[in-house]
Amino acid sequence: MLTVMETHGFARELRRWRTARRWSQLELALRAGTTQRHLSYMEQGRSRPGRGIVLRLAESLELSLRERNALLLTAGYAPVFAESSLDAPELRPVREAIDRVLEGHLPYPALVVRPYGELVAANAAVTVLTEGAAGHLLEPPVNMLRLALHPDGLARRVANLPEWGRHIVEALRALALRSPDDRLDAFIAELEGYVPPLPSGPDAPGYVGFAVPLRLRCDEGELRLVTTVTSFATAVDVTLAELRLEAFLPADEETARMLRRRVTAS
Repeated sequence: MLTVMETHGFARELRRWRTARRWSQLELALRAGTTQRHLSYMEQGRSRPGRGIVLRLAESLELSLRERNALLLTAGYAPVFAESSLDAPELRPVREAIDRVLEGHLPYPALVVRPYGELVAANAAVTVLTEGAAGHLLEPPVNMLRLALHPDGLARRVANLPEWGRHIVEALRALALRSPDDRLDAFIAELEGYVPPLPSGPDAPGYVGFAVPLRLRCDEGELRLVTTVTSFATAVDVTLAELRLEAFLPADEETARMLRRRVTAS
C-alpha cells in the first residue's frame, strides 16, 4: 500500500515536471488521457496513482527512460525499463552494430557518447580531434565535451571557438531545461568558462552555408566539419536510450580530401 510520504513524493515530482514543461494541469491531463480533476488530486497527494497512469504521465511529459523509472519509484512502483551494461550479452548485437557504423564512417571521425559527453567508442579517424590534447583530458573516462572546449584540449586548434563553443553550451542548456539536474548545471558553468565571448561589431560572424562548421586547424591545413547526432529512438533499455552517435562530415571537398589522406597514411 502506498504511504502518505510516497504519495507526496510523487505529487511533488509530478508538479515539478509539469512546471518545468510550463504546461497547465488541463494541458497535461489532455495529453495523458485523464481529467484535470484527477491530475489535481494526484498533485495534491489526495489520489493514489495507478502504475498505468504514472507511465502515461511520464510519457506525456516526454521524460527519458531513466526519469520514467525514477517517477515510478516515487509512486511506489518498481522500474519497468532495464538498465543493462554495454558488456551484457543482450546488447551484443547493439555493440556490433555500433562498431560497423563507426568503421563505415571512415575516413571521417565518428564517436559514441553517454550523457554529458562521456566517450564510449570511436573510430580511428577521431585522432584528428584528440591529437595534441593534454594527457589529463585523455584519461578514461574521456569527456568529449570537456576535451572539445578545454584550453588544453581541442579548443586551442578551433579557429571559430566562440561560435562553435556557444553551440555546444546552448545545446546543453536546452537539455537542462528539459531535464533539470544540478550536476549538469555545474558542468555547463564549467564549459561556459572555457568559451570566449562572441565578437561584435565588424568582427561579428557572418554565417554562410547550411550549418556552422567546426573549423579545426591541423598539420594539413584547416578542416571544416559539420556534425550529425543519431540516437536509438525506439530503445526500451536505459543504457541504449542514452547513447548518442556523433558523426563528423566534411563541409567542403578539400576537408574530405585531407581526411582521406590522413586515414590512408595511418
